[in-house]
Amino acid sequence: MKIQILTIFPEVCRAVLGESILKRAQEKQLVELEACDLRDWTTDKHRSTDDAPYGGGPGMVMTIGPIDRALSALRKPGSKVIFLSPQGRRFSHKIAQELALESHLIFLCGHYEGVDQRVSDHLIDDEISIGDYVLTSGVLPALVVTDALVRLIPGVLGDVQSAEQDSFVAGRLDHPHYTRPEVYQGWEVPRVLLSGNHAAIEGWRREEAKKATLLKRPDLPQME
Repeated sequence: MKIQILTIFPEVCRAVLGESILKRAQEKQLVELEACDLRDWTTDKHRSTDDAPYGGGPGMVMTIGPIDRALSALRKPGSKVIFLSPQGRRFSHKIAQELALESHLIFLCGHYEGVDQRVSDHLIDDEISIGDYVLTSGVLPALVVTDALVRLIPGVLGDVQSAEQDSFVAGRLDHPHYTRPEVYQGWEVPRVLLSGNHAAIEGWRREEAKKATLLKRPDLPQME
């Protein structure tokens, strides 16, 4: 899989893409991650990517020209262009699973007041939001989506069960986790986890996951 993040702040992306699981996934050659500078496709000496909005109003709007030229250069047969926008469909684990099956993703990051509407109308394949709030740019959402889907690629995580037991996989939250010390300031690890009885441990984890979901996220459609 190849993922390219198109932004005017590529260094923000590179700092994240070069660490932890994302770094190891690239070292294993399981995924290719690249931050692309949108300014490389500008044509004026100031490398401008924005202009004043038609009709007036506050802020600046990203122009379509550099975006069109960039996408024309980056897009290949089978590519999927995704615009990170608060107006997109709400990101979820299910969508991460869908995206993890793609061969080439291009994440387009908006900035400023907005992006020329013709970009959404004619140049993208999907529009995704990570929540009902507005950020300074689409860089952080692009990195969030990248992190969520890369860890689902087979071989990225050291233990395949790490992804299978994550929150939201089975329509419920993850079960509680504990590690050493066994007792800390009088707070004890549940005895069942020290029993060595794997069937009992699995049953406890399943029930605790159900309890956590009912308490914290009763809106989730739990699956057995």
